[in-house]
Amino acid sequence: MTVFKRWRRLAPALIGLACLLGSASAVAGPKPVVIGSTNFPEQLILANIYAQALTAHDIKVKKRLNLGSREIVFPALTNGELDLLPEYSGALVGFLTNGESKAGKPDAVMAALRDNLPKGVVALEPSAAQDKDGLVVTPKTAKQYRLKSLSDLAPVAGKLTLGGPPETQTRYVGVPGLKAVYGIQFGQFRSLDAGGPLTQGALQSGAIDVARMFTTQGVIAQRGWVLLKDDKNLVPAQNIVPVARQAVLTEKIRNVLNAISAELSTTDLQQMNRRVSVDHDDPSAVAGDWLKAHPL
Repeated sequence: MTVFKRWRRLAPALIGLACLLGSASAVAGPKPVVIGSTNFPEQLILANIYAQALTAHDIKVKKRLNLGSREIVFPALTNGELDLLPEYSGALVGFLTNGESKAGKPDAVMAALRDNLPKGVVALEPSAAQDKDGLVVTPKTAKQYRLKSLSDLAPVAGKLTLGGPPETQTRYVGVPGLKAVYGIQFGQFRSLDAGGPLTQGALQSGAIDVARMFTTQGVIAQRGWVLLKDDKNLVPAQNIVPVARQAVLTEKIRNVLNAISAELSTTDLQQMNRRVSVDHDDPSAVAGDWLKAHPL
């Protein structure tokens, strides 16, 4: 059989296979943007805002939320398991520089962040909204030890138990920085969660005296707790910023995420956190309501 005759016999099958593969490719379309988050309510809210906004602009997304601390989640971004995270500028700089960055103000922190991000990872436009790590006590403890600021803790900390997520013991803005900047050394540390029900319950019951929480948590005001002032500015600016793998960023994705940052405020965070943590509303529903109130 001549080569030409063989080709004539094979051609229909090859054309059919090509059409089938082309059709499958068309159905599959582009890979979804995989959005991740750490393990506290505000992160779930922000990740859902990103996901719903991108979906509304016909961008496929996949959510992998509540994965754990930054020590788990950020490496998943750099190795390609995740494509997009809601992040906090100063906290991420501290993570990337092992606490060595001296940047404190928002612009300086963002410059340091962009200088230290791994190759292929991009920080988009930051929001004006900030959420910082903070130390919280009950009114009873504040009155007993005359506590208004972190400096006030130094003389009495040895009598007190600090509670918070495990990483508080190693992150610079946690136990190491409290000792270096303020001379604070707590008598004990209890490993709990990131400002969640375990920490809140322990503070309320007296199982801990000081709780590491977040400054935007609605439960602080709701329960009348006292947020101690960071009077020596241990914690740098913590602007909310989308961080993504450069490989997945299109102009449309950039525009959607930057538009979210332009609208988001600290007051928004406080209100949304209260709905989830105090009123027990679903983070996805809270995110949807924010987007309805802020058309992008």
